[in-house]
Amino acid sequence: MAFSLCLVFLPLGILSASLLCLAQDQSGFISLDCGSPKETSYREKTTNISYISDANFIDTGIGRSIRAEYRTQFQQQTWYVRSFPQGTRSCYSLNLTAGDEYLIRASFLQGDYDNNTTPRFDLHLGPNLWTTVSITNSTTPSIFEMIHLLKSDHLHVCLVKTGASTPFISALELRKLKNTTYLTQSGSLQTFIRADVGSTSDLVLRYGIDVFDRIWTPFNFQNWTQISTNKTVSIDNDYQPPEITMRTASIPIDPMAPMNITLTGLNGTELFYVFMHIAEIQELGSNETREFTIEYNGRRLYGPFRPIALTTTSVFTPFSVGADANGQYLFTLRRTGNSTLPPLLNAMEVYLVNLLPQEGTGEQEVDAMVQTKLGYGLNKIDWQGDPCVPQDYRWDGVACSYSGNDPPIITSLNLSGNGLTGKILDSITGLANLETLDLSNNNLSGSVPGFLARMNTLKVINLSGNNLNGSIPASLLEKSQQGSITLSVEGNPGLCSSSSCTPKKKKNSAVVPVVASLVSIFVVVAGLVTFLILKKKKKNKPEFSAVSGTGTTPLHSSSLHSYESKNRRFTYSEVLKISNNFERILGRGGFGIVYYGILDNNPVAVKMLTGSSVQGYKQFKAEVELLLRVHHKNLTSLVGYCDENEKLSLIYEFMANGDLNEHLSGKRGPSILTWEGRLRIAAESAQGLEYLHSGCKPQIVHRDVKTTNILLNEKFEAKLADFGLSRSFPLGNETHVSTVVAGTPGYLDPEYYRTNWLTEKSDVFSFGVVLLEIITNRPVIDQSRERAHIGEWVGLMLTRGDINSIVDQKLQGDFDQNSIWKAVETAMACLNPSSARRPTMTQVVVELNGCLSMEMARNQGSRMTDSTNDSSIELTMNYTTELYPGAR
Repeated sequence: MAFSLCLVFLPLGILSASLLCLAQDQSGFISLDCGSPKETSYREKTTNISYISDANFIDTGIGRSIRAEYRTQFQQQTWYVRSFPQGTRSCYSLNLTAGDEYLIRASFLQGDYDNNTTPRFDLHLGPNLWTTVSITNSTTPSIFEMIHLLKSDHLHVCLVKTGASTPFISALELRKLKNTTYLTQSGSLQTFIRADVGSTSDLVLRYGIDVFDRIWTPFNFQNWTQISTNKTVSIDNDYQPPEITMRTASIPIDPMAPMNITLTGLNGTELFYVFMHIAEIQELGSNETREFTIEYNGRRLYGPFRPIALTTTSVFTPFSVGADANGQYLFTLRRTGNSTLPPLLNAMEVYLVNLLPQEGTGEQEVDAMVQTKLGYGLNKIDWQGDPCVPQDYRWDGVACSYSGNDPPIITSLNLSGNGLTGKILDSITGLANLETLDLSNNNLSGSVPGFLARMNTLKVINLSGNNLNGSIPASLLEKSQQGSITLSVEGNPGLCSSSSCTPKKKKNSAVVPVVASLVSIFVVVAGLVTFLILKKKKKNKPEFSAVSGTGTTPLHSSSLHSYESKNRRFTYSEVLKISNNFERILGRGGFGIVYYGILDNNPVAVKMLTGSSVQGYKQFKAEVELLLRVHHKNLTSLVGYCDENEKLSLIYEFMANGDLNEHLSGKRGPSILTWEGRLRIAAESAQGLEYLHSGCKPQIVHRDVKTTNILLNEKFEAKLADFGLSRSFPLGNETHVSTVVAGTPGYLDPEYYRTNWLTEKSDVFSFGVVLLEIITNRPVIDQSRERAHIGEWVGLMLTRGDINSIVDQKLQGDFDQNSIWKAVETAMACLNPSSARRPTMTQVVVELNGCLSMEMARNQGSRMTDSTNDSSIELTMNYTTELYPGAR
């Protein structure tokens, strides 16, 4: 028997009297009582949550009170509303910290404050639609929640008028979450249901019981029964569901029946994430076992799983899941043949994915506009939220440029006739893409600032009709005379617009030659100092730290001349001879051009550094140091190098078959890599990466794993290349290093990008992307796809259960299905949003070698049937289920 969770917006009941809470720390909480008097500050009696007025977070709207008789029925934060009878968009602005994750809750109780019982309007998060608020009963509250990771230090929550009715809001609450929870590949999470399954009471649980103030609603269903315990249940994981919810659970009345959970109210296109919190709360006898699997639309997602006694395990989907071909959303908890007891479930959370696709205006430009607004005291009703998006609500006087999915940029600012006073604000310099600035017909005073000439994108400046004085900066006049800027300054009586404005003072004319002489002397001295500094820098150019021998030896200080003879240092003239004056180009990259060469009658590849930038030299130095101390069959070998004045080059072993990307893309001709060949390349590449992570002391992180950096020799043996961005971990107990983000978009670990914390798991993410490329032969980023990133797209396809839609069609079905599934699951495990839940490269190597063995056996005509015993199957399942979908 199935039960249904329907898409409703108020199963939460936070305003009901039957609510249980306890006092706890409220750090990371923002609780706004909307529309209450500015001095409002109190602790709500039933929840003990501290609320303040919203007056300092929004510029518009008026406070109104709900009917007095309703106040005894609802919590204090609903007694007032902020109503927005004027304007189209009204926005709350909060200054937070980019990278933090918040549960954002907006509550609406109409309470007959205006005798209009059916208001309807939109709620926006930043420039994107969050949901439509539709109130049909003045005494029924509506509550909307979103879990959102901040991309900037600004957060805008906006109410948008879409018809005749007036938008309003009762309360706005933010709760800071742990950044290790509720991770998504993209988008934010809109609450669909949060169920206290098996509750033995009708109490709604929230803050005090739940440290993050999540709201839990009791759910009990037909054909399920409740069990409970009075013992303490550990909730010590990242999600920390309330202990009260974990002390109760539901099991099927028929112990042989599965537990079916059907999500209804969905139209078949939604994607969502599911989190199940499970703990064994019954004392099992010596002959009793509870073991079950979790399935989704008939496909096993997790298990076999045995709940731990009085300990919470949180099982979740790290990738969004959607409906199957029949539009079905069905989860099943099914007992295994080893189990004597039925499955159980203590608590469950379901969140819909809201992609929030529209990028906001750049943070620097938003800051500039806000500072300009505050500096001039502008009270424009529509200057709220993002200046550029949505386009329909763009700020008056602001013009923006829009390009695909890129953030919009502000190109024009027109503040003509706005009664501006004071000087021209330097906050305008934050508008780095501004082409037109119109400040005409105001009361601006002071001088024309020189920064206007330094804003290189400006083409039109209109300052006419003000009270500016002094002289126009010479650089601005010069640009105007050259025609690169159209400058209008008429109507400023005190402003002088020619070089004759500067009065000549004859009595100081004698100073001129003295100053000129001093300037000449200064220039000579400065030139001499600069020459000495440059000479010293050149002399003291940092040398490499390296020793010969094995790759596991820590680096020691050493000069370039101490390298082994086989890694010899070449002169530039020798490099010219080796490459035959750079006759044949093999390829081009970010470092420079790679040429074909001959050394000791053997082919080599000569990579020449382009230019002489500091960053380029750092990458050259890093690659030489690394390759001189690491040696592995699946890493490219360094033959030698050249470091002569500004001539820098690296000489490698020659890889006759180019890079992997060339073969997948067809640039190497019509030949197709077989599935066995692809698996072999993947396994060998993984072995090279595993060596960097596990075989080197200190550990090395590559930071730029991608298909163009996997090279193939004449035997199609794979070797990892291009170590210019690699980083060594310091010796000690460090688990990560904090570093400026580097890598290639699409392959870059989103957690590393967000936190700047680099670990070896960042390489694992990149390798997962490479593995998906090998399987699908599709681009990493493709904006024309239903999901642009390859990982998100594969995750979507997996929910539909059709592996053939994922695999490269060029393989024409010539592969072992089991090895394909295993490879896909391994890749998706590597792409887990949480680095802690990704496999190590050692585990990846084991899995890929297993895939390769399956495919080799098939090709040898002796397909493995059931040669593995139950214990080996159990080990495999433990590995895959531990990583996909995930458990804590």
